[in-house]
Amino acid sequence: MAEALKYTLEKEGYQVDVAGDGAEGLDRFQRAGADLILLDLMLPVVDGLEVCKRVRSASTVPILILTARDSDIDEVLGLELGADDYVTKPFNTRKLIARIKAVLRRGDSREEEERGLLEWGGITMDLEKHQVLLGGEIIHLTPLEYRILEALMRRPGKALPREFLLNAVWSGEFYGSPKTLDVHIRHLREKLEDDPASPRYIETVRGVGYRLEKPPEEQAT
Repeated sequence: MAEALKYTLEKEGYQVDVAGDGAEGLDRFQRAGADLILLDLMLPVVDGLEVCKRVRSASTVPILILTARDSDIDEVLGLELGADDYVTKPFNTRKLIARIKAVLRRGDSREEEERGLLEWGGITMDLEKHQVLLGGEIIHLTPLEYRILEALMRRPGKALPREFLLNAVWSGEFYGSPKTLDVHIRHLREKLEDDPASPRYIETVRGVGYRLEKPPEEQAT
């Protein structure tokens, strides 16, 4: 599979380096770097989650997890350790390439994040001022609503599991009902959406969690 992916990605114009195990991958990354890491979880010597943790502790390089382990806990762990996205096997090659391009585009936008700004579909979050603007107008959010929106804006377009959002917002110390998240999402929609019953920004992903999308009129931009 690795060789087939290498061949396909090289046809797309990417330069690809393949490592057969986690230790080799870490060594190659430390010596040569990369613009993106496509990371399997089930690796010999050093597993993928540990590779993700070590890379993220030293670098902001985009990481896309590719795994046959599609349980929620693996997805949540990967995201919490710093992965930018995940794709489960079996997968469509064209869709994988689209996800790679999306992750690389997100990496390009990190310069804005380093300046303290997150922007998506008309929403601007000023991390330094702790302020949210929609169409240039200030939106007043509670601290919890702000943290939920920040978690969504750091991975726009990505379906985030409910467990990940709960851990991100409550710093791993949430002990109440998971429905609490739904209540805060509803309040957030009331402040961001023209019609909270038909949300354009915060989509519910059934069986998973929530996703931040651009409104239809901006999806082509």
